[in-house]
Amino acid sequence: MKELEKNYKRIVVKIGSSLLYGEDSGADCFADAMEELSGQISALVKAGKEIIIVSSGAIALGMRILKMKARPRELSSLQAVAAIGQHILMSQYRRFFEEKELTCAQVLLTWDDFNDRKRYLNAKNTLLELFKLRSIPIINENDSVSNEEIKFGDNDNLSALVAGLIKADILIILSDVEGLLDKEKKPIRVVDEINQEVKSLACPTDKKTCVGGMITKIEAAKIAVDSGIPCVIADGRKKEVISALLKEPHKQGTIFLPKKGYLAAREHWIAFGTKPKGEIIVDDGAKNALINKKSLLSVGVINASGNFECGDIVSIVDRQNYEFARGKAAISGRQLDKVKGARSEKEVIHCDNIVIL
Repeated sequence: MKELEKNYKRIVVKIGSSLLYGEDSGADCFADAMEELSGQISALVKAGKEIIIVSSGAIALGMRILKMKARPRELSSLQAVAAIGQHILMSQYRRFFEEKELTCAQVLLTWDDFNDRKRYLNAKNTLLELFKLRSIPIINENDSVSNEEIKFGDNDNLSALVAGLIKADILIILSDVEGLLDKEKKPIRVVDEINQEVKSLACPTDKKTCVGGMITKIEAAKIAVDSGIPCVIADGRKKEVISALLKEPHKQGTIFLPKKGYLAAREHWIAFGTKPKGEIIVDDGAKNALINKKSLLSVGVINASGNFECGDIVSIVDRQNYEFARGKAAISGRQLDKVKGARSEKEVIHCDNIVIL
């Protein structure tokens, strides 16, 4: 594993709710976990590493304060619980990092910060400036204002998007599992391709305070590796786990190896950095043409949905409803509805603005 023995300098660490909230035992492991993880990160920052934390836990901590046993289902209730828990989450991070003579900064994001290219670049520049100030960015989804249109849904995918945004050297997803397990429930140490067999090993979480599970972690790993970034899923309860996996990532949890032909920054933004505003269904001929780096013409469009405008990112799916590409629309959904299927040279998406997933 010589290719994994490298100096990882820019690191994104995602900390799951399960590490900050001891649901199974009924014990509050919050302070112990925060102290352990912040201590590891502090030592690495002082050694010259650039680290971003993507932290879950606001909703779980809000539930703890309110003595709620089940995660609220209504969006407004979730937002209120998150607002209660978020300030406690940040105050504890601040306290532990101040003890190590370091500062941290709260950064709350929604899909809107990624959808708009200018806001996307502004977020990137802010994070890079925080590195220069030797301050540790702590990122969370802005749950208190997010609606269904702009929610990420989980912090696993958010951590992968942030890793791509800043061109991280590695993404570390810490949870209460050792990694991806095979059918015999033994950890798989190295995954060189995320295929259907790998996806079939994942199962959703049944924890009341969490969203996602191994399924969303593999989705996040896919975003990372397609961006040329290795991703490790590991057990955050182990002592000094971050330092250990930076030295030998193939011996700690599961490492997903990056693709060699990874996406450029602009392609990454089209593919993963923005939420599609609509969907275009294409026929088999159009699909083959797109895969062979051709533009999408109106004749190959079967149908479209969503209220998208010219310049919006849209999802491109085949007859089997499988999303195989994303692109930047050259016409609006209203215009496309009038010309779909027509035998003309009307360009729906230019080949330079299409990314095959």
